[in-house]
Amino acid sequence: MVLSDMGWAMLAEESRSVVYPYEGRQVRSVNYLRQISWGQSSAGYDLRLDRRGILVPRPGVLLDPKWTSDQRDAAYDRVPPATDQTYWDIPPGGSALALTVEKIVIPRDHIGICVGKSTYARCGLIVNTTPLEPEWRGHLVLELHNIQRDNAIRVYGDEGIAQLLLFKIDGPIFTSYADRQGKYQNQDEITPARV
Repeated sequence: MVLSDMGWAMLAEESRSVVYPYEGRQVRSVNYLRQISWGQSSAGYDLRLDRRGILVPRPGVLLDPKWTSDQRDAAYDRVPPATDQTYWDIPPGGSALALTVEKIVIPRDHIGICVGKSTYARCGLIVNTTPLEPEWRGHLVLELHNIQRDNAIRVYGDEGIAQLLLFKIDGPIFTSYADRQGKYQNQDEITPARV
């Protein structure tokens, strides 16, 4: 079953908070400036896009998850924020890797699924992640895909980008992500694919 806002609040009260920093309400403006919402929603948590930059694959490069770290680093360009307002334009048909502001800690008895926010989906942006397994922790790397053929899509740092849904697992598990020392555990930078 998916956790409600009350379930999220109960985890936070038990010092088992899933998101750091945790905001127990929907934030829609900061200093009276309207933002794409972030924070606790009725059945999930809206995560923000980190403002430090994004990784964009270089045109014409084959992306191979079996590359060495040097080859992988040569395949991407780090794109700093465009201005003081911190935004990036994802070109038509383009993609990028980005990071969440929030650090996530999935409890052993839960699994997380992250989906895009409707505000961006209606512009043609698909936000993709893989499931957040029990006891996975770190800043989540988001895959951003502009499915528009002719239009760029602007994404904003420090504003909502995706919603994390948390599901309670029906019983104990044998092995968690932490137990098997998963390769993306504790990531705090944008991490491209690796084997």
